[in-house]
Amino acid sequence: MKYYSLNKQSPDVDFKEATIRGQAPDKGLYFPETIPALDKSLIENITQFSDEEIAYQLIKPYVAGTMPDSELQRIIGETINFPIPLVKVQEDIYSLELFHGPTLAFKDVGARFMSRCLGYFARERKEKVVVLVATSGDTGGAVAHGFYDVPGVEVVILYPSGKVSSVQEKQLTTLGKNIHALEVKGSFDDCQQLVKQAFVDASLTSKLFLTSANSINVARWLPQQFYYALAYKQWADKNNPPVICVPSGNFGNICAGLLAHRSGLPVKHFIAACNANDVVTHYLEKGKYEPKKAVPTLSNAMDVGNPSNFVRVLELFHQEFGALKNILSSYSITDEETKATIKTIFEKYNYLPDPHGAVGYLALQRYLALHPGEKGMFLETAHPVKFYDAVEPVIGKAIPLPPAVQSMMVLHKQSEIIEPEYEALKAYLARSF
Repeated sequence: MKYYSLNKQSPDVDFKEATIRGQAPDKGLYFPETIPALDKSLIENITQFSDEEIAYQLIKPYVAGTMPDSELQRIIGETINFPIPLVKVQEDIYSLELFHGPTLAFKDVGARFMSRCLGYFARERKEKVVVLVATSGDTGGAVAHGFYDVPGVEVVILYPSGKVSSVQEKQLTTLGKNIHALEVKGSFDDCQQLVKQAFVDASLTSKLFLTSANSINVARWLPQQFYYALAYKQWADKNNPPVICVPSGNFGNICAGLLAHRSGLPVKHFIAACNANDVVTHYLEKGKYEPKKAVPTLSNAMDVGNPSNFVRVLELFHQEFGALKNILSSYSITDEETKATIKTIFEKYNYLPDPHGAVGYLALQRYLALHPGEKGMFLETAHPVKFYDAVEPVIGKAIPLPPAVQSMMVLHKQSEIIEPEYEALKAYLARSF
């Protein structure tokens, strides 16, 4: 499998090179040259396959030729070695719980897969690899834990000061060793822009080997297909495929779902659930894409004003607006609606979502109200304890802390504060590596 840059000005590369580079030299995102078709027998008999075999069949065409099958199987086994259950909330709505990994967030899947791929590829390189990543919340913790103590790899995480939850901040700032946190006095978009500038700075990249662990990296983006397939494995009514609602920020997650669907995974419809940062919601209504400055919300991991991966979504549908509209809808949910939804689900169904899951639930509920007889699932992307400071005042009680979180909360934060200016990041990298 070869990957081309969406800016069409760089040479095609294989999975190994795309993973190591992160972004193409022409600043474009890498995209697979073909969309492989899933074996029909896998879909028709999916309950008879192990989770590892399903994931292996999904990802093998994308990785082929860059590592031995045994190595890929090992990586998959370490990536999904925790439950990904589909839980019934009410008669027509289910929750796909993606928070049972080590950092209690869906990004554990992509981060664990990528860290192990990059660790394997780094063995062949003499120079140190510096992973540079911007986070609006959960990516930071997942990347930190995924890459912690990986030989030959240093990780620098940029996060917006005061705009991630206290649990998220602890997860990305307390590990030490090869994990370095930069607290940026700005928004997630500022962090993302700094990272993008670093990758195209020849004076920096000539001295440091930089790569990205954001969902722009194919090794982070592609394995997110796994849990869509595992959700279908658990879906009871195979004759009536699910509507799937995805809380969406940078759009890597839902793009992976759409990719799996294009490969043959049965899905009735997709919904991009957005908060007040509604660029894609507006696009699907008006047909005009207008990025704007992100605004802070309770569902902070979705606070993105110019989602990087949306160009991949458009490429997947050959820039055809009508084709995209047929499979994708979007709703924008306010913070007040998010709070009310958390309270309602908890009191009525005894199920506690995090703010992102609540946004997904309400968007799905609105779609199903217009499409009687259909059923669906929302992606519960993080454990509610990661947002206890937002959730507990709504439900009026404390959320029990999992043991891993209890031990982490007493650890000392290690971060360096920088201004949202590229020279500040460049100076840090120059003196640190």
